Amino acid sequence: MSAMKYLSSDHRLTDQFPFHVMRYYHDSDNIPPAHSHEFIELVYVVKGKAKHVFEGKSYPIKTNDVFIINPGEIHTFDIEPEDTLEIINCLFISTFIEDSLLKELGVSQSMDFFYIHPFLDNVERFHHFINVDGNYASRLLSIFEGMIDEYSQEKPNFSILIRLQLIELLLILSRIYNEMQLTIQHESLNKTENQKLVQRITGYLTRNYDQKISIANLCKLFSISPRHLSRLFKKETGGTVINMLHEIRIDKAKTLLLETDYKVIEVALNIGYDDPSYFSKLFQRVVGCSPRKYKKATTMRFSKNNN
Repeated sequence: MSAMKYLSSDHRLTDQFPFHVMRYYHDSDNIPPAHSHEFIELVYVVKGKAKHVFEGKSYPIKTNDVFIINPGEIHTFDIEPEDTLEIINCLFISTFIEDSLLKELGVSQSMDFFYIHPFLDNVERFHHFINVDGNYASRLLSIFEGMIDEYSQEKPNFSILIRLQLIELLLILSRIYNEMQLTIQHESLNKTENQKLVQRITGYLTRNYDQKISIANLCKLFSISPRHLSRLFKKETGGTVINMLHEIRIDKAKTLLLETDYKVIEVALNIGYDDPSYFSKLFQRVVGCSPRKYKKATTMRFSKNNN
C-alpha cells in the first residue's frame, strides 16, 4: 500500500491557527491508509488495542498509551476483527507554541524538549513509549477533552486556552516520562543490589554448607528480614534459601560418594545432616535414587567407559 500525504487543509490546520484535535473510533473495517503529514501528531489511546504500523514495523498499543508521530513518518493501524480502538488525535506544528509564551510562563527551555525528548527515536518511542495510569490518565483525558471542547465551540480566547492546555499536557507528559526513567533506574539499581546479595548469600552457603545454618542466623549475618530474604531468593532464583542449601549439599554428597569410601552416615554428617535417614530421603527426592544406588551406578558406568 502506497503512503498518502495528508495536507494541513485535510485537518483544518491553517496558518492562523495550525492546530486540530478530535476523537476518533477505529475498527478492522475503518482504518486510515498508510500516510504521512507535515505536522506533529500526538496520539492518546482512550480505549482499546491495536498494532501501530510505523515505518514498516508493527508495535502493540493499548489503553492509556501516548505517543507522537513526527512530520514525514509513515504510519497507520492494524486492528483485529474483534478489537476496537478509540483515540484522540492532537495535531499541531512545532511553532504553534511560541518561545516567548513559554518564557512568560517561566519555561526557559524550548518546547521542543518536552515533545521530542520522550520520543527521541523509533526504538525509544515504540518500545518504551509512555503509558499513563491512575490520576495521570484521568487528568490527561480531561485536558484533551477540554481542548476538544474549546476547539469545537471557538468561544472568545479559545486559541489562547488551547495553547495553555497543550503546554500543560506536554509538561505533564515530560514529568511522567522523567518519573518513568527514575523508576527504571531505581528498579535496575535494586535488581543489581539484589543479585549481589543473593550471590553473597549463595557464596556463604557454598563455603559453610557443612555447618549448622538457619534462616535466623542468615538474616542476622546479612542484616535482612526473613520475609525479605524469602522474597528475594524466590525472585532471583525461583526457589528458597533452604532449597539452595540442599542443592549445594547434595552436589557435595555426590562428590564424597564417588571419591571417598565414606558410608552414607559419614557423608550425611560431613555435609551438615545429623539424620542419615533424612539425608537419604532428600537425596532420593533430588537425584532420583538412593545414595548407595547412585554410588554403585555411577561407579559401574565410569568403569565401563574406561574399559
